[in-house]
Order: sequence, then C-alpha cells, then structure tokens
Amino acid sequence: MSSTATRAAQSAAGPASAGTDAGVSNPGPSAEQGGPRGPENPQSRGPATDYADYRLVPSRHPWRWVGTAVVALGVAAVAWSLATNPRWEWGVVAQWFTAQSVVNGLVETLKLTAISGALGFILGFILALMRLSASPLLVSVSWTFSWIFRSTPLLVQMLLWYNLGYLYEKISLGIPFTDVRFFEVQTTTLISQFAAAVLGLTLNQAAYSAEIIRGGILSVDQGQLEAAAALGIPAWRRSTRIVLPQAMRAILPTAFNEIIGLVKGTSIVYVLAYSELFYTVQVIYNRTQQVLPLLLVATLWYVVITSVLSVFQYYIERHYSKGAVRTLPLTPLQKARRFFATHAATDNRARSTR
Repeated sequence: MSSTATRAAQSAAGPASAGTDAGVSNPGPSAEQGGPRGPENPQSRGPATDYADYRLVPSRHPWRWVGTAVVALGVAAVAWSLATNPRWEWGVVAQWFTAQSVVNGLVETLKLTAISGALGFILGFILALMRLSASPLLVSVSWTFSWIFRSTPLLVQMLLWYNLGYLYEKISLGIPFTDVRFFEVQTTTLISQFAAAVLGLTLNQAAYSAEIIRGGILSVDQGQLEAAAALGIPAWRRSTRIVLPQAMRAILPTAFNEIIGLVKGTSIVYVLAYSELFYTVQVIYNRTQQVLPLLLVATLWYVVITSVLSVFQYYIERHYSKGAVRTLPLTPLQKARRFFATHAATDNRARSTR
C-alpha cells in the first residue's frame, strides 16, 4: 500500500520536474495564492487604497457637445445681428442711457416699486392673517378684497383711483353718522398722480401677496405647532420662531416674482402722465422720433433692476434654506473657485502620470 502511494507521488512530480529541466519557466503562484501585484498586472490587483497610479479617463458626452455647438451658433448669430445691424442705433442708446431725464424717471420707478411693494406686502400679511382667523367677518372681508382686486385689471384700478374726485368731492375723517369732522380735504388735492399710482399698485399687490403669504403659512406642518404648544411655547414665539422661518422658504420665490412684476407693472402709470421711466422714454421718442433706441434704453434699465433683485433673491433664499438642507448651496463665486480648483488639480495629476 505504501509503495503504491510512493509511485503515484513520483509520477505526479515527474512532469513538473521534466518541464523545469526543459526550460519551461514556472508561472508562479496565482493572485489568489499571493502572487505579485502592480501596474503591469492590473487584473491581479486587490482592493486599492492609493489611486495615484491610476490614469484618469474623462467620460465622453458627444450629444452634450452637439447641443452646446448648436446653441453657441445661435447665440453668435444673434450677437452678430445686434452688432452689425445699424438700425439698432447703439450710439443713440448710449447717448440716452444715462441722460438726466431718463435717470430721473428711473428714480421715480424705483420709488414707486419700493413704496408700493412694502405697503402691499404689509397689507397682504394682515389680509393673510385675517383669512386664517376664526372670525367669519374677517375671513369674508379678506376674501372679498382679494376677489375684487384680482378680478379687475390694474389699468382700470389706476384710472378709477385717479378719477375718485368725480365720485367723492371731499374726503373727511370724523365720527361716522354724525357731522363731526376732524379732517377734510378736496379729493383732487389729495389724490395726485403719485398718490393714485401708489394706491393702485399697493392695493393690487396686497391682493396677490395675501394669497402668497397665506399659502406659505399653510405649507408648514401643523404637527410642529401642536408640538410647540405642548412644550408650552407662547403663541407669538411659535409664529415668529417656528412658522415664519419655514414659511419663508415657500413665500420667497413667488414674492420676488411679484416684486419683479411690480417693477415692470409701474410702466402702466404712464396713463396718469406720471414721469416714471417708461413715460419719460415715451416723451423723448415722441420728440426725437427715435422709437426703437429709446425703447431699448427702458428695456436695459428694467433688465438691470430685475437682475439686481434676482441676486438679492438668491442670497435671501440661501439664508432661509438652513433648516431644509444639511449644507448651504454654494454661491456663484464659490462655484467658480471650486470649478477652477478642481480642473487645476485634474490637469496637474494628468501631467504627473504621463
């Protein structure tokens, strides 16, 4: 029995020794048996901890480049048309862009926007609270106000307020249903062009902002209010420290859209012959007959105003997103720095591996 096992072992070892004697090299142990590993044998690598010897291969996006090329051609065509068509009269645009009369009209537009926006959102906040109250009278008044002012065009409201003196010759303040008067003035004296413009824009803005604020408040989960009440937190602190910060995330995007719309809505004031930006531009091109260049002047100023408001919107929304995201989104400047730093590091690593 033992002699048979010995002959089997010798026969198994025989071919291996013969192969060695014939000059056949021994391939060595496999990767599973602990063989050599390195860049020359990538299939035998185990879990790597150092990726310095890996060559970076960028992913290819051919259709992205095709779309980019098509859009770039379109942008270049538009830019070429704007630069080469003499009928745009860019010299006239540059002449009137910073003219004193145009700047004065711009100031009036900003004044109307700031006053009407602030008063509109304050009144809208009060109307939103009335709509959410338990009083049927307050709810009815708030709903009726929003219904009326959202159902009529802003132009009609402007003309109505400007002609209020036809309906009421005098405006007085006193004790109702008596002859006692503390204050009385002619309506035409009180309701000037500026007052009619502010009144119309404010009331129209309040009707829309009331619904925006109400929707933002309702977007907050009521369970948080119940939990805060169970902890004994006062109602005022629940509203200002729990409800309002969360509601602002839903209110801000639509609210800034309304403010941007209000900037452009001030152009309707031209029907009152109030010298805001659009009316001033109209007066100038009626005198010079340079219609398109003057319209471009107004357009560019509106673009500048809305762009500045968009920047404010981004940073304010970023501030109020603290409770919704773990890390704040990067600002455009931070994104640019990260982009250049990442590409610089990639290029340096690619050059070092060559």
